[in-house]
This record gives sequence, C-alpha cells and structure tokens, in this order.
Amino acid sequence: MLGGEDDARSAIISIHPGAGGTESQDWARMLLRMYMNWFTKRGFKFEVLDEQPGEEAGIKSATLEVSGDYAYGYLKSENGVHRLVRISPYDANARRHTSFTAVNVYPIVDDIELELKDDDIKVDTFRAGGAGGQHINKTDSAVRMTHLPTGIVVSCQSERSQHKNRASALKLLKARVYQKMKDDEEAKQKAKQASKLKIEWGSQIRSYVLQPYQLVKDARTDYETSDSGAVLDGDIDGFVNAYLLALDAERAAS
Repeated sequence: MLGGEDDARSAIISIHPGAGGTESQDWARMLLRMYMNWFTKRGFKFEVLDEQPGEEAGIKSATLEVSGDYAYGYLKSENGVHRLVRISPYDANARRHTSFTAVNVYPIVDDIELELKDDDIKVDTFRAGGAGGQHINKTDSAVRMTHLPTGIVVSCQSERSQHKNRASALKLLKARVYQKMKDDEEAKQKAKQASKLKIEWGSQIRSYVLQPYQLVKDARTDYETSDSGAVLDGDIDGFVNAYLLALDAERAAS
C-alpha cells in the first residue's frame, strides 16, 4: 500500500476554499480541523506554515508541514477537491448550500538533489497579518517566494523571525517545484497534460453531506459512512486505506 517513491517522506498540505465566500472559507476551516485531529490520532507532528483567516469566519488558505513515518504516503489520498452539502449557518433563510475546498499534498524533498537557482527565485517580505496579535506586525517578517520559471508562489508568516519564515518558504517552494516536475514527467509518459483541478462541480474526490441526510462518500473508491460527525472529527482512516488499497490494486494490474 505504501510502496510509492515518495511515500515514506513527510508532507506539505495546503487547503484552499473555492468560490462562495464565508461558506466555503468555513468549510476549509472544518477540513483543517479534521486533518489536525487526524494528525494527532496518528501521532504525526505538524506545524502551521501559513494561515490566512477569512473576513467573517473560516480561512482563505492554510499550509502545514506534517512530519512522521509515511506521512506523504497516507496524505496523498486527500489530494483533490472536497465537497460539503449542509444547511448554511450563515444563511438567514436556512437554505442548503454546496461548498468546495481544494486540498493539495506534496512530499518534502530535503534529501533530493534539486537545485533552485537564486536568480530564479524572487523574494518579497511583508508584515504578517491575521491571528497573532499586534506584536506580529511590527516588522516585515513574512516571506513570499516566487519561482520565476514555473510561476509557483508560496508564502510563510507563522514565525516572527524572517530567517525562519524564509527557510520554511524555501522548503515549501522546493516541494512544490519537485511535485510539478513529477507531474510533468508523468504527463509526458501518459501523453497528456496534467491539469489543475477546478474547485467546482464534478471534480470532487469526496462528498460530505450533512443535510437532508448524513453521508460521506469517496467518489474514487465508493467507500462511505453515515457517521459524518466522526469523519469531521478526524476519523478518516477508512477512506485513506480504501484509496491506498485501490491504488495498490491498480498498480498490480498495470
């Protein structure tokens, strides 16, 4: 189940809500909580590298580093779009809403010879915002890095030290560039271009329905459960294992 080239590595996980404002941002925050609970249950260590709070509720984005045996191997099952159906607590008319959030997972590749030239990286510093109190905004400690050849942009503002944020941003950038190289190579081998998942209908890997009934179902494996509360509290091992078994069967058949 965990025989992939990068499965034994630690991982970077990024969470980005789709269109929909507060409702989608709240869904992204629910997913962030779900994964944090799961990390704790599995004994994985995690660090928030960047988190952008929403204006009213939820988050605009979050990026975490997850450390532990086979963290990437397990987490790769979560890569894709997650769909939520519920009665919105932000709708005065109590209507049912559908929200989407994209989860992206990358292996951490510190031990791989991947050279990122200084001339290819644009570094910007800015004052950190969001949760953390006024003290966090006194200096330009937050760091944004752009890899010019690929256009990949990452940012980190979790630490007060610009040096620490720079190191974390470089680690994240290296992981993103490495994953893009792998995706591009795989696309060539399959004679098709890798396309970025749209955060919308038809592209979700898993649906979480809270109303009018309760059901969480994975579109790739058909694994499902009606205990949505337990899933949102971090009980996702059934979904992870079902995906890894299906992936292993697919590899064995090819």
